[in-house]
Amino acid sequence: MKFRDITGHEREKALLREMADNDRIPHALLLEGPSGAGKFMLARAFAQYIHCTERTPDGDSCGQCPSCRQHESFNHIDTVFTFPVVKKSGRPTLSDDYIADFRDYMTANPFMDLKKWILTLDNINAQPQIYVEEGNELLRRLTFMSRRSKYKVAILWLPERLKTDTANKLLKLVEEPFADTKFIMVSNEPRKILPTIYSRTQRIAVIRYSDAEVAAILESRGIDAATAADAAIVAEGDVNQAISLAEAGSERLRLLELFKTLMRAAYSRQVGKLREWSKEVAEMGREPAMDFLDYCCRLFRESFLMHLNVDTLQTLNAGEREFTVKFFPFINNRNVLGLIELFDRSRRDIAGNGNAKIIFFDMAVRTIMLIRR
Repeated sequence: MKFRDITGHEREKALLREMADNDRIPHALLLEGPSGAGKFMLARAFAQYIHCTERTPDGDSCGQCPSCRQHESFNHIDTVFTFPVVKKSGRPTLSDDYIADFRDYMTANPFMDLKKWILTLDNINAQPQIYVEEGNELLRRLTFMSRRSKYKVAILWLPERLKTDTANKLLKLVEEPFADTKFIMVSNEPRKILPTIYSRTQRIAVIRYSDAEVAAILESRGIDAATAADAAIVAEGDVNQAISLAEAGSERLRLLELFKTLMRAAYSRQVGKLREWSKEVAEMGREPAMDFLDYCCRLFRESFLMHLNVDTLQTLNAGEREFTVKFFPFINNRNVLGLIELFDRSRRDIAGNGNAKIIFFDMAVRTIMLIRR
């Protein structure tokens, strides 16, 4: 991965180049920002630039030296990848045990869609973590001296998913690393990182892509301009979400239909239908169910904004707009906060491994009382 392969982020690229060119690379660097902003691509490009032996005059890795070729195949001996995995009976919980899957995943999903990684792990209800065994293994591997380069680089994806025991084990290593070791961490939710780890990193904020940049990225993947523009508006800078929207229109339509069914059944007080609806949504699995609740909250906000009659504030696709122009009068200042708080609370309960059928049915019944306000 070279810097020129990454759309935008010229400020961030310049900062990273300057660090490497002046040999002022922090011992622990954190690239933080929203999902789908290309942070992991920047981390990969930076690691390759650090190890490249023939950097180009315009400030990029050459792509031809042995180090660059090894990076392109994810086999550089002085680069270590650490990432969240799931525990399975009889299977270790080390990143290296999943490294073949992770290489394929990085190739197919350079913007690092966590949902697709969960699907790769073949457990739709999984909550991937970085376990304490990984901390022990990382410490063991970094003990060895760098082989081909001046620095060993440990790329840690999603440090917010470090188990507390793992974070505590890595704390000393991050605080006082080996002289030839550099950490590059990539976080979607930096507030969830253990404060003692977070405070010992030098941070670069990676801002979201503009809608035009997202649309251009989608078009480069062979998606037609109209679909790309529509997905970019809804995704709000998240390339992963935009790709999912563009490539899975039927799934998006299903979420909209589930939302319609809930609102109509709640308004007409059809408790039996709400019970059946709750069972259907619960069977989606934890992560898809959480995504659906996020989607519902978004439609509540969009419906409330429609009262302002300012089109530039809307991020709806054609199907959502067709429904929302009829639905928005039911969302007002008397119920919008209550609905969003209800659905947010349900999302937290689902994330906490609560009984999905009970949670969704309780939420649906409470919606009856709110939707008529």
